[in-house]
Amino acid sequence: MLSQYTKGTPDCADVAAALAIGDGASLILGPLFSSSVTAITPSAQAAGVSVISFSNDRRVTSNNIFTMGFLPDEQVERVVRFAYNKGLQRFALLAPDNSYGRTIITALEKITAELGVEVAKASFYDPNAADFGLVVRNLANYDQRRDDLLNQRRKLEKRNDEVAQKTLKRLENLHTIGDLPFDTLMVADSGTRLQAIAALLPYYDIDPKKTRMLGTGQWGAEDSILEPALIGGWFAAPPDKERQSFVQNYKEMYGSPPPRLATLAYDATALATVFVKPDGSFDPSEITNSQGFAGRDGIFRFTPDGYAQRGLAIYQVRERRSQVIQIAPVKFQDTPY
Repeated sequence: MLSQYTKGTPDCADVAAALAIGDGASLILGPLFSSSVTAITPSAQAAGVSVISFSNDRRVTSNNIFTMGFLPDEQVERVVRFAYNKGLQRFALLAPDNSYGRTIITALEKITAELGVEVAKASFYDPNAADFGLVVRNLANYDQRRDDLLNQRRKLEKRNDEVAQKTLKRLENLHTIGDLPFDTLMVADSGTRLQAIAALLPYYDIDPKKTRMLGTGQWGAEDSILEPALIGGWFAAPPDKERQSFVQNYKEMYGSPPPRLATLAYDATALATVFVKPDGSFDPSEITNSQGFAGRDGIFRFTPDGYAQRGLAIYQVRERRSQVIQIAPVKFQDTPY
């Protein structure tokens, strides 16, 4: 097995693929970025060489061009279906205004339409912004709800009856009144952006006790779920049992934890080891077995369209950690799990 360095750019990926093809490769593992996969596709297909990339963009797949990446739209479908089965029906979204955010809203609209429920509101923000207050304020309809509270107080203050005084007492610690048009909010981000946005939710009266928070697999990063407003939230991600074993072995060997996507490379290499024949040939039809494979991130299989379908678990955010509340499937079924 030979390795070529792509430097993370489409041009270098194309050169690396040409070198691999020239060396007689029948299967290329990688690259990571969708633009690089697109760049090497024409030469790989012309040479009859298969590609198993690590992109999370299903649009890069085509004839004998596969991807093993963790698909955000699959995560959205899994967690929204779970939420729907728990009785939630009005969904909202906060997402970055980029290709990732567009993928998320497309997936959310697709699954809610299938389930017959609604996307009540969707807001997008500049991922490079330093302040997300305005977008959260607008999502929460904070100004209108605040005005409604102040108007209600003024009306009650003009009355001297006991009922008005008790109602005023009940309203004195509130910042707004009125229900939100959604009972579920997906915040599709991670890291410091997710923490900054989550901290603003209760500030603008999106109460995590009344609104269920949802996330994508990006919430699986430990630093993403430290904000108290996310406690109780749900997200879909690969099961971590086999991955933790891999991480431990990697740390013992190299002295540091592996990159998150190292398991993809490991599983792709395992496939190559099994399915590339001694004469160097590779038949791509052999990896499209509908029963799939058990990998370091749980079960996966390649669909006829070339992307990896995965068995995902549902996690709930607890204080400083997340916990599985619905285990990932151990085999694929013909119906959605």
